[in-house]
Amino acid sequence: MPARARRAISGAGALVVLLVAVFGAIHLRIVEHADVAILQGFSGFGERPRVNSIAHFIANLCDPDPYVYLCAVPIAVALLRRRLSVALAIGAILLGANVTTELLKPLLAIQRSYSLQHGPTTASWPSGHATAAMSLALCCVLAVPARLRPAAAAFGAAFAVAVCYAFLTLKWHYPTDVLGGFLVASIWTLLGIAAIWTADSHRSRRLPQTVLSTRPRIWEALGPPSIALLAAVAMAVVVAIARPHEFVSYVRLHEAFVIGAASIGALALALATGVMLALRR
Repeated sequence: MPARARRAISGAGALVVLLVAVFGAIHLRIVEHADVAILQGFSGFGERPRVNSIAHFIANLCDPDPYVYLCAVPIAVALLRRRLSVALAIGAILLGANVTTELLKPLLAIQRSYSLQHGPTTASWPSGHATAAMSLALCCVLAVPARLRPAAAAFGAAFAVAVCYAFLTLKWHYPTDVLGGFLVASIWTLLGIAAIWTADSHRSRRLPQTVLSTRPRIWEALGPPSIALLAAVAMAVVVAIARPHEFVSYVRLHEAFVIGAASIGALALALATGVMLALRR
């Protein structure tokens, strides 16, 4: 097994430890209170009919029927680029991540004090919608040519964040469910990358322009993710300048929500960017 494949497996192992830590943390009272405060901040937006309808549309993109067609996109891109091993790995990642989440939900079901939209639920961690959105985003990074990976990482992270913000607004899941779903998707993606590297090594030759062969300059790789991050910060600054008193008052009253929403966005961007950088050689 090549060294880079071992590093990918080690990364997946580290994320497994983090996944276990997140599950352990949701049993703590302080985390439970933060979970509820963040969720209440999101659900407050869902009281507006127009926001509610938009949130339903975005969140439903990761329902089974439309999701199947979305999953076909990265697989088709890989096949069009004649990267059969990558297409197979993407299929395994998408299937494995989502099946893993559905198996973990009943196995790790716990009672929570705050009810979701459909009433009290125990089997919500990790989030299936978060797993679906993040695994699709990361697979798109795998599928596209090297020069497009930075943009794919930025747009993929934005898609995953939009889906998660939408279903949190609808009170379908708790914020910690999102973290679990993101980690499951990332673990499977790293395992898929390790499998591709191992398969290429066993063939004892390097394919020209493979999904893992080109190394863009670091500033080229970090450009689009950095722009996405700066755009989010710029929007917050514009709102703060336009309505400074209202902005400061809102942040003070909803500190947990602001921190939680920012953390979800930052984690999604970090995971997508991390996978994109891991593909550099």
